[in-house]
Amino acid sequence: MGKRQILLTNDDGIGSPGLWAAAEALSALGFVTVVAPRHQSSGMGRSLPNTSDGIITEETVQIKGQSWKVYAVGGSPAQAVLHGILEIMLQPPDLVVSGINYGENVGLGVTISGTVGAALEAAALGYPALAVSLETDQRYHLSHSTEVDFTVAAHFTAQFARILLEKRMPFDVDVLKVEVPSDATLETPWELARLSRQRYYDPVAPQRSSWSEPARIGYTEGRFSGLEEDSDVYVLRRKRHVAVTPLSLDLTSRVDFRELERLLRNGEAPVP
Repeated sequence: MGKRQILLTNDDGIGSPGLWAAAEALSALGFVTVVAPRHQSSGMGRSLPNTSDGIITEETVQIKGQSWKVYAVGGSPAQAVLHGILEIMLQPPDLVVSGINYGENVGLGVTISGTVGAALEAAALGYPALAVSLETDQRYHLSHSTEVDFTVAAHFTAQFARILLEKRMPFDVDVLKVEVPSDATLETPWELARLSRQRYYDPVAPQRSSWSEPARIGYTEGRFSGLEEDSDVYVLRRKRHVAVTPLSLDLTSRVDFRELERLLRNGEAPVP
């Protein structure tokens, strides 16, 4: 068997130290092809904007004395995955990894996350996928700060990447989402957790005097009460463990269809 092929991407852009921490850790498991957005692309989810130029440029990056040839894509994280698989890699990937992200991706915000979106796009193409985020203070979001230490998050990235390379996940486990606490060590335990149904970040209205002024919706961390003890937010924030959440591409509600049909039809004759 040839060397395992790993496609690595992120949503913080090609220059992110989190990306390079993951690349170094994953290089022990196989050949890592790095394909990432040219620019900061957080919050893009799984979007495929038709305004993206799709231009791919080869770059060389020095990581601890080693030269890496990498590919910067003019597009979203999900588009970086598509260009990587369809145009750049000579062989299909055995695994697609997205991260390591500056900031946690938990609760109801996962569909906003470009980190998770890239992994979902890979999964939709049929590839095992891993999305990894590191809890950070909000001031580090959208940054490439070297004050953030990705060493422990890189360790867990490699740990779960190895599992996905060696074992086939059960049906309906399309992506593994891994959230690493900011104070985690190599000995911090991990545990499975479902997505919290609580909103993790609350939107904040722009401060401007006219709608004609450019502005952006801001966000602030919400106040949590009654957290579900089996949720990713609880495991990460309260227990300070690594939260591992299996994600499915199937967004169908788990409601009893017979009960829902009775409610929706409200007296109509059922479909034979």
